[in-house]
This record gives sequence, C-alpha cells and structure tokens, in this order.
Amino acid sequence: MPVGESVGTVSQLWRYPVKSMGGEQIESAQIDGNGVAGDRGWAVREIEADVTRNAREMPRLLQFAAAYAESPGFDNRSPAVTITTPDNDQVQSSDADRNQRLSDILGRPVLLTPLHPADDLAWYARAPMPEGVDPMQALRQIMGMEEDDPLPDFSGLPQELQGFSTPPGTYFDCYPIHIMTTSSLSTLASVGGGDDVDVRRFRPNVLIDTGNAEGLLEVDWTGKKLRLGEVVIEMKTTTVRCSVPAHAQRDFGNSRAVGRALIEKTKQHLGSYCNVLEGGIVNLGDTVELID
Repeated sequence: MPVGESVGTVSQLWRYPVKSMGGEQIESAQIDGNGVAGDRGWAVREIEADVTRNAREMPRLLQFAAAYAESPGFDNRSPAVTITTPDNDQVQSSDADRNQRLSDILGRPVLLTPLHPADDLAWYARAPMPEGVDPMQALRQIMGMEEDDPLPDFSGLPQELQGFSTPPGTYFDCYPIHIMTTSSLSTLASVGGGDDVDVRRFRPNVLIDTGNAEGLLEVDWTGKKLRLGEVVIEMKTTTVRCSVPAHAQRDFGNSRAVGRALIEKTKQHLGSYCNVLEGGIVNLGDTVELID
C-alpha cells in the first residue's frame, strides 16, 4: 500500500436520502462503487414529464429534509425514509398519501420513488427540451447566469450522461462521491461569498478539514487519488456549480453573493466529483492522504 501525503482529516460525512432534499450528517459511511450507502436512495419524479427532478428544476425541494428510519446498506439502498416538509410536518415513505401530500406542496403531481435497476434505462432518461424553448437560455437559467457571463467548462462531465437525468441505477448527478475542502469554502468566502458560504449549500458527501491550507485545492488534485480511512477515491473532475448553492434552504435564504462569487471567482467550479477505486468504511477524524 503506497504511503501518501497527509492533506487533512475527515471533518464531516453526509448522505442525502432523497435527491435534492436536506441530508443527514453521519459519523461513519459505508462506501462502494455506487457511493455512500443510502445516498440519494429516493427521488421525486414529476408525473406529467415522466422524469426525475432535482433542485435546479424544483428549488422548493431544498426546503424539505430527509432522514432514514433504518440504516441503509449495500443491499438496501432505499430503506424507509422520513421526510420533513417546509412546514415541519412529517411524511413517511410508507404513507399511502405520501405522493398527494408532496404534490400539494410542490404544486404539481409527483411521485416519491426508490432506485430502479440500472438496466431500466427509460426510467433514467432525460426529458426532451420543450418545444419553443431556447436551449442556451434554459442552460443559463439552470446555471444561475446572466446574459454576458461566460459558460463554465463542462468537459469533465461524462458525455454518455447527456441522454440521462442521472446515471442509470443511481440518483446522483454525475459521479458517486462528491468531496469538498475547508480551504475551498474559506477561499469562496474571502472572494465574495462572505458569511453566506455554508457547506450545506454545496451538498458534499465528504468535507475535508485542510487546516491552514489555502486555495481551491481540489483543482490541483484533479486526476489524483485520495485515501480516506479504508476507501480510495479517484478525483475525476472539479464540480460544476449550477444555481443551487445560491438558492434558499431550510436554514438560510437566497444568496446572490455566493452565486456571483462562484461565477466571477471560481469559473463555477468548486469541490470535486470522484469515482471509488477501493470501498470500505470512512469515519469522522480519519486521515486523508494524497497518494498519487
């Protein structure tokens, strides 16, 4: 086993039981090639469009929170879940009226859906662009961009996902693990995000405390590997940021400052998307090593 350079410690671990809803912090994470066990085990599907939705299209989802009623595992990635609504009522995944209650709050007919098998490609297909909609205008809206803002670099995202709303068999956006460093959050705050910078706006699985290190470390780490506890991950690409970090969530409001700082100071890239090379257990406080 190669010895790596220590670059920090695991300071937070997150899983998000329902895609685009508030997540839950955990002390230990089981991780395999499909990411953190239980991460994005459920999603909200719009009935009329017949497609899985996220907070880019339904920002109201960020006002919900979700927690598992039982522990997920590699063989049970969508166990029973409890959803807390924006009005702090609770909806159980076992409730017969769960879909109607969510539909009433979201203002359109939806279904709460567990993961489907990876070979059910139609389930994961992206909805076609509505007739008469300008694709570039729609993209700028999703990205929270103004007319003269430069488009971010999308080249690190897998081309095969262009036809799918999420990778088949999963409900995450792109890669199974999303990491961030405290240095990146501090840098964003210092260049314009200010006090509005909060890790919950960015929805990582792992936050690495990098101590006194400065800058957007994940950019330099792209293409390298990290060891976190028993787990080895490959840093595939920096995370392209859409409008979601600037949206209001349960505990804080909208932030134009965060949105503009991402566009003007980080080229809308912050954090890192990763593949899992070696699975296992990651615990809070584990040393993080850069091994390649």
